[in-house]
Amino acid sequence: MKLINRSQIPDTGVSHDPMIRKKVLIKKGRIPKLTNFSQSTIKPGQCCPPHQHPDMWEVYLVESGIGMMILNGEEIPVSQGDCLIVDPGEDHSMRNPSSKEDLLLTYFGIEQ
Repeated sequence: MKLINRSQIPDTGVSHDPMIRKKVLIKKGRIPKLTNFSQSTIKPGQCCPPHQHPDMWEVYLVESGIGMMILNGEEIPVSQGDCLIVDPGEDHSMRNPSSKEDLLLTYFGIEQ
C-alpha cells in the first residue's frame, strides 16, 4: 500500500502546455498499464493543444468548472460530474471558456 496526499505533490506543467498545471498522483510504472493518474487545473481562457496518443486510452472526470472537449474536431461541452473516454488515436484537446472559474480535471491513461 502507498498513501499519497495531493497537497504534498508539487505542481508541474502538462507536456502539451507547461502553463497548464498538474499533480501526478501515480506515475507510470507504479501500476501495470497505467500511464498516470493526475489532476490538472485549466485556468479561464487556457486551452490544451490538440494531440493524440496512439497506444493508450485517457479517461477524464470533470471535478469542477465547465469546459469544452474538442474530440476529432467536434466540440463537446462538459461540466462537473462528466466522465469522458478518449480512445487511442483520437485527436483531442480541452479548453476552459469561462472567464472566472478554473476547470479541474482528474484523469488517467491506460496503455493498450
